[in-house]
Amino acid sequence: MQNVLQLIEDLFPALGIAITTFLVITVLNLVLRRGREGKASGSSTTAQFISLVLAAFALVGVIVLLPITDETQGQILSLLGVILTAVIALSATTFVANAMAGLMLQSSGTIRTGDYVRVNGEFGRVTKRNLLQTKIQTELRDITTLPNILLVNNPLTVLHRDGTVIAADLSLGYDIPYPQVETLLTEAAEAAGLEDPFVLVQELLDHAVSYRVAGFLAETRNLITARSNLRKKALEMLHGHGVEIVSPSFMNQRALDPTQRVIPAQPVLHSTPQTLTEVPEERIFDKAEEATNQEQLQVDLDTTKSELKELKAELKNASDDEQVALEQRVSAAEAREIWLKNSIEQSKPD
Repeated sequence: MQNVLQLIEDLFPALGIAITTFLVITVLNLVLRRGREGKASGSSTTAQFISLVLAAFALVGVIVLLPITDETQGQILSLLGVILTAVIALSATTFVANAMAGLMLQSSGTIRTGDYVRVNGEFGRVTKRNLLQTKIQTELRDITTLPNILLVNNPLTVLHRDGTVIAADLSLGYDIPYPQVETLLTEAAEAAGLEDPFVLVQELLDHAVSYRVAGFLAETRNLITARSNLRKKALEMLHGHGVEIVSPSFMNQRALDPTQRVIPAQPVLHSTPQTLTEVPEERIFDKAEEATNQEQLQVDLDTTKSELKELKAELKNASDDEQVALEQRVSAAEAREIWLKNSIEQSKPD
């Protein structure tokens, strides 16, 4: 009996710390829970963090106060230190990777709050960004949280802030002349409020011709509505003019006379070529074109500088008869160098 009492007396400080810590954590959770129910300030994350810290200190205190030898205490504390270090190291890998990805996104200015983005099958509008994650609101109004490392490791599509291209694909029969299709789909795009509409022949399929109607949307705020309106107007325009849509894979088997050909009643001839004053690529790849032009200007500038250097070297050793011609070439090269520098400066993005 005396041994039991002595054991209880030895364990009493450690048990006291454990019980006290348990009571403190329980009361803390109850207080924060009532605060959340009453719409007062309180955070479950904060409560969990405080509880974890208190439990960790209590565990160390219990180990120190246990009636064991100093060597055993040191071994137990060392084991806890190793476990804690391993947990922090594993957690820090993901934390640091997301933080570095967040810094990369912020420094590059790839995305901003309010941008439409598409990544890894997710599409939505950016609502919030921080160092570790990016939140987007999807087409169904849900909030999706994306780790920043996901945005860096996967192809990220950001809709152009100055406008984007709205497109719809559909298939029509071979018996419909493509100029008629182009006219109807262009009118549909205009009726949908798109600028500079154009129609492309995507593919010549086995059962139909695949078309793409597209146009430029200057204001991307109502992007989803604009896409829907384009499809609505395409349906209205084609069905209103008796044109049958056979996409996406509509198979219509008809008994045809072997001598009957499935071509338009009035085939399109080469005698009426179409001329385009503005091709859609000029608007679709405008930034790429600007970058290409600027790069070419820089190449021309470097070539002009090398040529000017050679001309000046020749001018020093030229005879009197050759100096006049060389001076004219030097002046022309200097004027071209100035013009190229000004062109490069003007072509830089704002």
